[in-house]
Amino acid sequence: MVFTVKDRCRVCFTCVRECPVKAIKMINGQAEVISERCIGCGNCVRVCRQNAKVFLRQIDEVKDLLNSNNRVIACIAPSFPAEFTEIEDYKVFVGMVKALGFELVTEVAFGADMVAVAYKDLYNNNENKGIISSDCPAVVYYVEQYQPELIPNLAPLVSPMVAAARFLKVKYGDDVQIVFVGPCIAKKSESDEIDYALTFNELRELFSDFNIDPLQVAVRDFDPPHAGMGAIFPVSHGLLQNMDVKHDITKGDVIVAEGRVNFKDALSEFSNGELQARHLELLCCEGCIMGPGMSANGKKYIRRSCISTYVSQKLENIDVLDWENNMLAAKQIDLSTNFEAMDRRTQNPSSQKVAEVLLSMGKDSADDYLDCGACGYDSCVEHAIAVVQGLAENEMCLPYTIEKLHDSIEKINSSNSELANAREALKQSEKLAHMGQLSAGIAHELNNPLGVITMYSNLLLDEVKDDQTRSDLTLIVEQADRCRKIVGGLLNFARKNQVRLIETDLEKFVTKSIQSIILTDDVVVKIDVDLTDPFVFLDPDQMMQVLTNLEKNAVEAMPDGGEIIISLKEHGDEVEISISDTGTGISQDNMDKVFTPFFTTKEVGKGTGLGLPLCYGIVKMHKGKINIISNDDLQKGPTGTSFVIRLPRNP
Repeated sequence: MVFTVKDRCRVCFTCVRECPVKAIKMINGQAEVISERCIGCGNCVRVCRQNAKVFLRQIDEVKDLLNSNNRVIACIAPSFPAEFTEIEDYKVFVGMVKALGFELVTEVAFGADMVAVAYKDLYNNNENKGIISSDCPAVVYYVEQYQPELIPNLAPLVSPMVAAARFLKVKYGDDVQIVFVGPCIAKKSESDEIDYALTFNELRELFSDFNIDPLQVAVRDFDPPHAGMGAIFPVSHGLLQNMDVKHDITKGDVIVAEGRVNFKDALSEFSNGELQARHLELLCCEGCIMGPGMSANGKKYIRRSCISTYVSQKLENIDVLDWENNMLAAKQIDLSTNFEAMDRRTQNPSSQKVAEVLLSMGKDSADDYLDCGACGYDSCVEHAIAVVQGLAENEMCLPYTIEKLHDSIEKINSSNSELANAREALKQSEKLAHMGQLSAGIAHELNNPLGVITMYSNLLLDEVKDDQTRSDLTLIVEQADRCRKIVGGLLNFARKNQVRLIETDLEKFVTKSIQSIILTDDVVVKIDVDLTDPFVFLDPDQMMQVLTNLEKNAVEAMPDGGEIIISLKEHGDEVEISISDTGTGISQDNMDKVFTPFFTTKEVGKGTGLGLPLCYGIVKMHKGKINIISNDDLQKGPTGTSFVIRLPRNP
């Protein structure tokens, strides 16, 4: 009866929340109606803002019927005044329906008069047995499928629609075709005694398709039989009023419940024996005037008022004698019916499986059960049961989905950070590669003339006896030697040295590096080791260059003394070497230049600017990473610099 238009369905779970029997299955975020579990209440159609839920439409079939040679009767539900509020005179409405081609237009309300008499007899003669009204097909389907133990309590009477149809067949002949028009979707599958069932919305479409103008139609009254108090049926307590039964709250023998939650609660309490009642008047909707076949956004109490006004005027003008004669004839009509148990209940899964689903959604204990209802289920446990049964998905839980979203955002941020670091490292590598090529060329060109200068200066130094001249030649030799060292550094920086890995005790290796540098008395060195396995594969000669270079820089960054902290940690298959000082720090302007060749903040003659680029290259050849954290602003906290090196245990 109800279907899903997949292209329109979005992840809102409103239909799940509104379905009284949870006949909705979530598949990849889309809500599909399980037809064998559906009771046709139409709540999902009524609440779906995307119009993704549609019901069986029979407009084309009715058009074909009207174009045939059959005698066709329109049987109009008594809630029509609540739908067509723009039409002041109901006779204009009847004229519009006749203009569509119907031979007769009659009232279902007369059927309500018929069943009211039968209900009154049941009420008076069944003091010890609670009777559940069977006029709402959605309630009947619910009892048959989900509480079949209550079938004996269902009033064995047809609905007003079927009662009216049976009378019309007797009055006008069995060959007439009957089309019901009303606010209910469940009516479409209620009885084979009705040929087709249209909603009021479908009737409006017919008016539009046939260009029916209310100002142009002939004013007509309903065809017999005319109804009496049955016209009040679509509002709450309407059946009781027609039965002439007073709803005395002090007695508590009559229960009236309407709406998807209330009617279920009444049935549940009645089934458990907690509720003692002679008669239960139950409606799945909040009165037929709020049925899913009505126009959207209608206001309940305005609609109720329209029904009251219509019934009041009707009763003032009713031909009582004619009505009594028809009611007398109606006594010959059999109003009995039978109901069939079609148990659709499912067994709840084991508590262990439910607990596993709850745990998978981060609900470790009852304190985590928010029962917020965002998933469409009343509680977290009900949602978990539906997941086990294959009706729901974990992602329907809003807190769980938000948490997953936060985790995803954190992972994306982490990935973006790693990508940014990788991009910077790539830029640095490209920069160093270009500088390496330039440095190699410069070093190659300078090596030969420097060798000649050094050789001849030393030869002259051996031959010259004059002190002043010897002093000048000694200076030339020293400066040439300094140039040779600079050129050697350039070659080391530019050369792609081969890494010779040796298993090394990292703790002992770091201790040895400290012994290889000159420390002043006011510099304190601390080594913090947090390693379960100290052995790492590295090139001792090259890595010693890295550590001593960084340690010398740390000493030089603390002219007034300070503290060097060397920390060794492990992270899975990687080790981390952190060398921190309490020195002056590096300015933010210089942070992106520290690994650039020939860049130095030291005084002229005290640094070549090749030490840190060399360290960077060696770490990269070990397939590691080197990062800097530094602060030179006392207002932001203690100053100092930390070089953090991460190396794989076995590159």
